[in-house]
Amino acid sequence: MSAPRIAGGELNYEGIGATETGLLPEGSGGEVTQAYLGDGEAAYRRAVQGMLTWQLQKRAGLRVRAESDVVLPGTRVVSGFGIGPFRIDAPCEVVWVRRPVPGGGPQSAGFGYGTLPGHPVRGEESFEISLDENGLVLIKVTAFGVPANWFYAAGGAVTARARRLVTSRYLRSAQELAAGVN
Repeated sequence: MSAPRIAGGELNYEGIGATETGLLPEGSGGEVTQAYLGDGEAAYRRAVQGMLTWQLQKRAGLRVRAESDVVLPGTRVVSGFGIGPFRIDAPCEVVWVRRPVPGGGPQSAGFGYGTLPGHPVRGEESFEISLDENGLVLIKVTAFGVPANWFYAAGGAVTARARRLVTSRYLRSAQELAAGVN
């Protein structure tokens, strides 16, 4: 008998896997943010290792509970942010993973996860770290979604600000991982 899932329900949005293909659903409020992380294969490997072990989220200040210590397709994760009674849990399921390959660049690795019931948004977010032909290490965060209910829709400006804040924290986390900051 298998252990109970840490989050119930099924993926609850249109365009499952769209962050991998880049073909985001129309009207889904898609955003792509990119940033420079560093130079060289060692920086790339450090950043990818952290990304694929939930360190990107943890260093961004999110409380992370996952069914696996490493990112695997089908893994469910509940990220939480906020304080006390103002804490919001955001349950997701990993929908795709691309692992790094042996050797140098150019290459990329990443994963995307989609929302489950109880998440304030219905959509998907992905994280991709790449090593280009010049040795530059970059991160791309892609997200799309719509508010899960009227309450979150009513707080549109607050929700947008929260998304920008969390994304900026992801970028800072990725830069620390690439630099080898403990």
